[in-house]
Amino acid sequence: MSTTVGESRPVALITGGGTGIGAAIALSLASTHSIAICGRREETLRSVAEQTEGLALTADVSVPEDAAAVVEKVVAHFGRLDSLVLNAGTVIAAPVSEMSLADWQTQIDVNLTASFVIAKAAIPHLLKTKGSIVTISSVAGATAGVGLAAYSASKAGATLLTQTIALEYARHGLRANVIAPGWVRTEMADMEMAMLTKGGNPEEGYTRVTRLVPQRRAAEASEIANVAAFLLSPEASYVNGALINVDGGSSVVNQGLVEFDQN
Repeated sequence: MSTTVGESRPVALITGGGTGIGAAIALSLASTHSIAICGRREETLRSVAEQTEGLALTADVSVPEDAAAVVEKVVAHFGRLDSLVLNAGTVIAAPVSEMSLADWQTQIDVNLTASFVIAKAAIPHLLKTKGSIVTISSVAGATAGVGLAAYSASKAGATLLTQTIALEYARHGLRANVIAPGWVRTEMADMEMAMLTKGGNPEEGYTRVTRLVPQRRAAEASEIANVAAFLLSPEASYVNGALINVDGGSSVVNQGLVEFDQN
């Protein structure tokens, strides 16, 4: 039996909602939605839930049974589901010849399979509300990067999974879109910067990786959240199956002319 909490408002579920982009999306949507977030870190989930007056669910989405159960818990609590943000992700960098099968599988499980399992469980509920899905993919899902075979493959898969959902359910009123961020200042990115600079100043890392970004900086998580909020809103009612790069323009840079363009 569902509670009456939030039943008069649309309900949004954000995976990986305790930190980074997921937390920023939860905060951005809190003024228009009742919020449910899931993730593995109870402390960060609790903090975001307090700020959004939302529901926090501790779950390891790499476990299919746990991932599917999250959707049912949200619907049992709120009585509905209107918006789904597939944001949970992980990266373990290594060249193909050095990557363990376990590390490969972890990234596929978290970045791709969990999105499939959660979307599959959510679609029947989203069809009832003519809801919307937003997947947080990555520009790495369309380009190759050293050490990123599993990450890029999983993000490319998540993009096409979402676009297939957009095609399959559009006539029933369900929309699905993809955001592909470039570098974003998050806790995970900070750790990557420390790794790239071999324990040095993360700011040096950000400066180096954004050298070819026309805006010369990484995004803030709130800038990704703003795009997600638009895609989940009625104002985006005719946006379906879209892949939106939020990367400061880096995806349109002509590498052959970059030395001339950037001077």
